[in-house]
Amino acid sequence: MSAALAEDRRTDAAPGEATPVLALENVSRAFGPVQVLFDLDFDLRAGEVHALIGENGAGKSTTMKILAGYLAASEGRILLDGRPVTFASGEAAEDSGVVMIHQEFNLAPQLTVEQNIFLGRELKRGWRLDHKRMRATTLELLAALETHIDPRATVADISVPEKQMVEIAKALSRDARVLIMDEPTASLTSREAEILFRQVERLRAKGTAILFTSHKLDEVKRIADQVTVLRDGKRVLTAPAEELTENAMAEAMVGRELSDLFPPKTPADDGDTVLRVSDLTVGDDVRGVSFDLRRGEILGFAGLVGSGRTEVMEGLIGARQASGRIEVNGAPVQIRSVEDARAAGIAYLTEDRKERGLLLNQSMRQNLTLLALPKFTNVLIDGRAEEAALDRSIEEFDIRAPTRNMLVGNLSGGNQQKLLLAKIMLADPQIVIIDEPTRGIDIGTKQQIYHFIHRLADAGKSVIVISSEMTEVIGIADRVVVMRQGRVAGELSGADVNEDKIVRLAMGLDRGDRDNG
Repeated sequence: MSAALAEDRRTDAAPGEATPVLALENVSRAFGPVQVLFDLDFDLRAGEVHALIGENGAGKSTTMKILAGYLAASEGRILLDGRPVTFASGEAAEDSGVVMIHQEFNLAPQLTVEQNIFLGRELKRGWRLDHKRMRATTLELLAALETHIDPRATVADISVPEKQMVEIAKALSRDARVLIMDEPTASLTSREAEILFRQVERLRAKGTAILFTSHKLDEVKRIADQVTVLRDGKRVLTAPAEELTENAMAEAMVGRELSDLFPPKTPADDGDTVLRVSDLTVGDDVRGVSFDLRRGEILGFAGLVGSGRTEVMEGLIGARQASGRIEVNGAPVQIRSVEDARAAGIAYLTEDRKERGLLLNQSMRQNLTLLALPKFTNVLIDGRAEEAALDRSIEEFDIRAPTRNMLVGNLSGGNQQKLLLAKIMLADPQIVIIDEPTRGIDIGTKQQIYHFIHRLADAGKSVIVISSEMTEVIGIADRVVVMRQGRVAGELSGADVNEDKIVRLAMGLDRGDRDNG
């Protein structure tokens, strides 16, 4: 289905400038009584990478969805090659060469990688599907991304970073004039991000117009030609990337100075050991892992994706079958399920908040009290007590929503993460495990979450943080356990918690101060 052209009139480009391939002109968008975009002007030009940045809830996702045909503007218009256009759907936009890579995977989990890439655009030979050509094309796309995913693998069975590479491959297969990239590196390793950037440079050289969003401002600085900053649904800045520092971008996003991203470290004294894990083995992924955690400590887990960090924690909390010895406060415990872990005072915040952490089609109140429901139940659920708990959580964790009754799926990523943290803490755990605490979250909300984590430690909670962001591990952790190939490669503390030592351990270039076999 082709896009319907509303009228045949080009807008005037500035002297010496080419007409934008795709643009928004005075666009506003409201959801019911809540307005989220205000008179936005924005354009994308051939052969240019334009970064769109802002805090969670600033309006980036709404802007991208309007450009890509997934949402209609309440006011204003979209211009394609200078002519007003109406996209009836995302498919109509794709037919006009506008393709979006979704942050929240737009994949069919029950289908294979190959089937997802060609879903709705299957290649045929006569009246039959041409599986051979689709397989060969899929292999070429994956090879360009330097990934070794089996085209026959079911999407449900591959990892989060692999799903992101499939989304990227699917978009690249469409030969887009405009490519809209919504947080494409959020779940990628630095190596995978470098591969993606090479593809972006290739597409830019071909004349593709690229919209790039990321909360990683070093990536924006590196790859963008132009930067537009949104704040509270309004454009507050558009400038060449070369004229902006990362600090200037961050401060434009939040509207205030951001000096101390991480709170000062106040390492726990050599006090009580609240958790001791000995010789933990989780399937074929983790072998003989041992570590301990002290009261009031923040313990970081670092390592390459696939090193076994998440698998260790899922084995520890009973989400995966595991063997080994676990002691809490000096007493051995048997943890065979998540419920056993909760009973032992251990809570886990998953890295995948949308799939496994929150009920997106329920309200904030229902999500908040789910783990601690017995506290609010006496034959019937006490709705007033739940509302009071939500009031406290909104204030304590600065959860921002237009209305308290909105579905959690409509919250921004940062506010979803803050709600998930509030949900876990309502159960009052002694030990909190947080997997990728700031994935897909803007720098202002990152700062808030780092302070929340430090407040937990200061209150005597013990925290384990798993993160793929090196600066995050270094900035927040008192000690760091580095994983490699399912084992502990080493443990670092004090001044040794630095990028060089972590990388050398993760790559197998150094041996740590202890060896887990």
